[in-house]
Amino acid sequence: MSDSDQERHATKMAKKKAARDKIMATKTDKKGLIIVNTGKGKGKSSAAFGMIFRCIAHDMKCGVVQFIKGGMSTGERDLILSKFNSICAFHTMGEGFTWETQDKTRDTEMALAAWERAKELIRDTTNKMVLLDEINIALRYDYININDIVRFLLEEKPENTHVVLTGRNAKDELIEIADLVTEMELVKHPFRSGIKAQIGIAFYFKINR
Repeated sequence: MSDSDQERHATKMAKKKAARDKIMATKTDKKGLIIVNTGKGKGKSSAAFGMIFRCIAHDMKCGVVQFIKGGMSTGERDLILSKFNSICAFHTMGEGFTWETQDKTRDTEMALAAWERAKELIRDTTNKMVLLDEINIALRYDYININDIVRFLLEEKPENTHVVLTGRNAKDELIEIADLVTEMELVKHPFRSGIKAQIGIAFYFKINR
């Protein structure tokens, strides 16, 4: 890069930084966010657990409630329970996906119990983030009333607590009140090519080696 190119680049970046600093100067508010990860693509829970581990890294108390995924051994759950259980509460309340249990009454009971546990964690102001993993599936099948979720998040969620809700087919009412919504778009998936879930990539495997 020539001296003139370097000078133009430095000038351009300086202007960009000044504009960015001006924008950031107006962003002074802090609040606990309602975050929704939805869509047909992979990565909803993965991204949410990334935020949980960021909280752990910053020594911030947090909690996880899994609404659907059953009692199978998973890397993230085993790691949190064995290494970080003093800072992150982890509750697996579901008994598996709906096509595995085939018992709507039992699924509804478990989902409602998970929601009660979730409310306890959210009300605890020492928790800075609470992840409600796959709650959108429970809402999709009407195991939990969406109006109850919306009312609680708007009226009872502590001001500085982040709540992350994952799962495809997020309800419109939930999207409406959320501060951050990300829709994972499916472009390609190895499962469609006959490749099964891989340890370290998919959520539900912990292979004994």
